[in-house]
Order: sequence, then structure tokens, then C-alpha cells
Amino acid sequence: MSRTDAILERLLRLHPKLIDLELTRVERLLDALGRPQDRLPPVIHVAGTNGKGSTVAFLRAMLEAAGKRVHVYTSPHLVAFRERIRLAGTLVSSRQLNRALEACEAANGGEPITYFEITTAAAFLLFSEVEADYLLLEVGLGGRYDATNVIDHPLGAVITPISSDHTQFLGETIAEITDSKAGIMKRGAPAVIGLQPDDALDVIDAEAQKLGITPFVAGRDYDGFSQRGRFIYEDDTGLIDLPMPALVGSHQVENAALAVAAVRHFGLPVDEEAMARAMRSVAWPARLMPLRGALLDHVGEDNELWLDGGHNAAGALALAEALSEMNRARPAPLVLITGMMASKDAARYFAPFKELAARVVAVPIPGETGALKAADLVPHVKAQGIPVETARSIGAALKSAATTSGARIVICGSLYLAGAVLRQNKTPPD
Repeated sequence: MSRTDAILERLLRLHPKLIDLELTRVERLLDALGRPQDRLPPVIHVAGTNGKGSTVAFLRAMLEAAGKRVHVYTSPHLVAFRERIRLAGTLVSSRQLNRALEACEAANGGEPITYFEITTAAAFLLFSEVEADYLLLEVGLGGRYDATNVIDHPLGAVITPISSDHTQFLGETIAEITDSKAGIMKRGAPAVIGLQPDDALDVIDAEAQKLGITPFVAGRDYDGFSQRGRFIYEDDTGLIDLPMPALVGSHQVENAALAVAAVRHFGLPVDEEAMARAMRSVAWPARLMPLRGALLDHVGEDNELWLDGGHNAAGALALAEALSEMNRARPAPLVLITGMMASKDAARYFAPFKELAARVVAVPIPGETGALKAADLVPHVKAQGIPVETARSIGAALKSAATTSGARIVICGSLYLAGAVLRQNKTPPD
């Protein structure tokens, strides 16, 4: 076990619940650390259900293409914890991370605090010590009572599309979930909003009215779409013609448009040339990502191998739409290798693949006690009329999938599964 893993294991024992949404514990710790959240560069706070990480990736790519130094905080990680913290463009080193975690552990003095709260405090401490031009701050869960929501005066707030997820913590309805996520908006700070269902937008508009701000909303104030192989962004100030994003799928065009809207609405110093470079270079692991490396040997040269970490109904729909686009360009039988956490809605996840998937191979997620057994996924796949089988491991699933000649094989259903795949593929954190 590495020193970082040993520290994180100790921190896990500080609170009986992994998730317990409130701000008093993290605020107490941050006060003990000298309030590092007050010594940060301008903060762009990002909440939502789907597309948060991709939107942050687009923002980072554009700002860095414009020559800016950018801190980034995202979660969860895929391979190594330090993926969550990027200091002025570079992943935090193990040494820096260990020092910050131990400083937070000492300042906390054994008081109850969740894993996410104390690691977020460590991130703020690190961000306060290294100079940068901006901090892209992704919410962990929800928004209003998320540990990241201690920034009194952010540069701006971004809310990506909202759908049903984490209902046990955020509420059963879209309105309840949106109320939590809209809590990152602050008086005096502009807000840019991605495409939303009507009931979500109603809540966002009501919250914005209370704060005296006017949100800048997709479909109402700006739009983004593909046209003749180009990405077109349009708002009241004009039209921008850009290369298609390097991230695959129509949902990534929407995420790119949201990021461009934030750049424009927040007045960030990014010109169209920098935007174009960013669209070509943007990267975000496990978002319909082509896999190269050790695992590709399991499927042979005749098959494609892809990885996607989408894990809810909206993520499945976005993946299905992207795969449909790929199938129109180059038809290939689709084989899904899927594992899911028990907290997710497996029945709704498989619905978009009813007419698309040739078959599904269900797998357990290595090392995750909260994951569904492979056999638990079988009835949900059968309900969609898709042939399904189980495999004991990722390697066995790949060998089975490869028996379909010329297949497009997609490993999907969970970021935890994606992380396990990247570890087995020996993909380094970046």
C-alpha cells in the first residue's frame, strides 16, 4: 500500500458515512487551516448531473490554449487519487498530496468528517499555495451542501444538464435535485446553464431571481450544433465557427457549447484561435474513449474497443446516440461489456440500447463491494430483448465479446469499472 493510500484509508474512518451532505464540518476544518478558500484564484464552480467533467475539460483546454495557468478539481478519480487535483496545469505530486492530507488530518484533530470533505479541504490548501489564473471547481455531489460550496464570491457558476441520479441524497424529483445543484449560484456572480428539462429550468430561474442574477441559458441565450463537419456556436453577440471537438458524440458538442458560453459570458480572455486549438486537443478519460494498449490484445485487430464511464439513464442515452452516429458512419455489431454499482438504475440504463446492441456481457466490478453482481444485470438486459451472458472478469468478457467478428466493443456502465479497465490496461494517470 502506498503512503497516499494509507493516509486515505485513515481518513475514511473519520466518519461513519461516506456521504453526509452539510457544510459545518468542512467549514470548521477550513477555519482551522486558516481559510485557504479565501486565497484562491478566480473560481468557476461547476455542478450538474451529466457532463461536468467534460465541460471542465473544455474550459481547461480553452484557458490553457490562451496561455493561462489553471487549477482543476474533479471527482471521482479513475486510476489514482491525484487525478482529482491539478495545480497550474500539472497533476499534484504524491509528495505534495501527502503533505496536504496529513496537514488536514492534524488540523481536524480526529473530529468526524467525511472523506470528500477532508480531501476537498486538502485541495483548497494546495490551490492556495500555488499561483494560477483560474480554478475550475467541480462539485462532488449536489451543490448547495457539497463541500466545495464554501466559495463566497466565485467568478461564475456553470450548471450542466440535470437528470435523475443520487436520489437517495438529493431527492426523488428533478425539481428537488435541481434545487440542490442551483445552490452553487451566488449573488453578483453570472451563471451559465446547459440544456435542461423544463422543471429544472423553472427551479434555476426562480433561484436566480432570488439572487438578482439573470442566467445565460442554452436554447434561450446561446446554442451550439454541428454543421457540415464543423462545430457552430451562436449567441446574441455573434457566431463562431470551430473544429468539431476531439471528444466524441453529439452530447460533447453540447458540453463544448456550454464551455464556450461560459468563456464568453464570464469575459474570459480566450480568443477564437485558442478555442479552435482547444477543440482539437481536448481530452477527458473514459468518455467514449478508444482504448489502446494491453487490453486491445484480447479482442484482436478486427474489433474496435471503447471505454465510457456514463453510469445513469441520461449517460446511457448520450452513449447510445453517439454509438448510433458511429454506426451510421461505419456499421458494426455492438457488444456492450457492462458492470454497474448497486446504487444505479440498471433497468433504465439498458433501455436506450434496445435496438442497438447485438449482445451484452455483464461483469462484476473488481474490488467494489457496492457493485451489482453480473447475474443481477441479466434480467434488466433481457427486459430489453437483448441477448446477455455473464463473465467472471473483464478479460473473460473481452474474449467473449471478440467472438463477434468485426464488433464495436464498448465497456460501459460505471466510472469504477472504467477505472479498473484503465488500471488493467496500464493507462497512466494524466
